[in-house]
Amino acid sequence: MSTDSQETYRTFCNSEYDTLKRVILCEPHYMTIRDVINETQKKFKDEGIHIEKAVEQHGEFVKTLRENGVEVALLPYHKKYHEQVFTRDIGFTLGQTVFVARMASQARKGEEEVLKQWLDDEELSYYNLAEDKIEGGDVIIDRNTIYIGLSDRTTQDSVDHLQSLLPNFDVKGIKFKEEYLHLDCVFNVISPTEAIIFRDAMTEEDIEFFSSRYELIEVTKDEQFTLGTNVLSIGNKKVFSLPVNKEVNKQLRDRGYNVLEVDITEIIKSGGSFRCCSLPILREINHDAMGH
Repeated sequence: MSTDSQETYRTFCNSEYDTLKRVILCEPHYMTIRDVINETQKKFKDEGIHIEKAVEQHGEFVKTLRENGVEVALLPYHKKYHEQVFTRDIGFTLGQTVFVARMASQARKGEEEVLKQWLDDEELSYYNLAEDKIEGGDVIIDRNTIYIGLSDRTTQDSVDHLQSLLPNFDVKGIKFKEEYLHLDCVFNVISPTEAIIFRDAMTEEDIEFFSSRYELIEVTKDEQFTLGTNVLSIGNKKVFSLPVNKEVNKQLRDRGYNVLEVDITEIIKSGGSFRCCSLPILREINHDAMGH
């Protein structure tokens, strides 16, 4: 592969599993469960989040990413944004474009301005989805197909608009039970032929569709609660997953994956894991797949 063409791209993603080169994270210094916005938070509301522990665990995640050759950019964190650690929700990279979402939840409005400021400082262009309700946790990319979860946060109108902006892609809306917040809490693609799924959240029709495209790794109800689907693939069959999700991790290892176990259980109390906490802006360009 010629490195010249690689260097002309500063932003590029066309899958969830090509080698991750650069990613945006944000440390959870002000993380708290203030307005309960998902089932996980409901369970942990009284217990709360131990900030020092969350920051320490997040630091371990950053360190492990860097040890595996990923450049990590950290957004500035702000006292008024308690969910900033979940950078994936505020945007997504598709092809060479970073799309910046409009946050649906009142508690998260304004986070997108921090991301836009960072992109401006880095002189990276972006497309502002100002009128659309669409969050990055609902967007899963697999080459020319983009799956978008239809949730409280993401509307069919927004999916239709995105399809009109991206005529070369097949943008497919996926319904799921709304208590699961985002699509990546119940479904995730980890290779061209494999995906992780929590069946109970999906329609029969979509389960059948996914079965025809992927070998499905099923997640139990317990491991869905600890976000077994919300892994982060960094390429070369390396996947970040929580140590507590033993069954998912065994299935991944049986399939030849190198499972990077980092404990971020303090962060998942707020309803998001590795994928939610990371906004990839550059993955290696897979030229074989470009015409796919």
